[in-house]
Amino acid sequence: MFEFDQYLGFLAFLSILTLGFWLMIFLLTFVIPYWLFGSLMQYLKDRREKNKS
Repeated sequence: MFEFDQYLGFLAFLSILTLGFWLMIFLLTFVIPYWLFGSLMQYLKDRREKNKS
């Protein structure tokens, strides 16, 4: 069915695909919302300081 080098290539493909999938899940659920929330809080803080002066 598979020769050994084809088997290793298939395993490499599956591992890269799986790593990419979990990286995308991590980015979409943690990193991007964290970045957006931090940017929004910084914007509001700057706006409040600008209004005080």
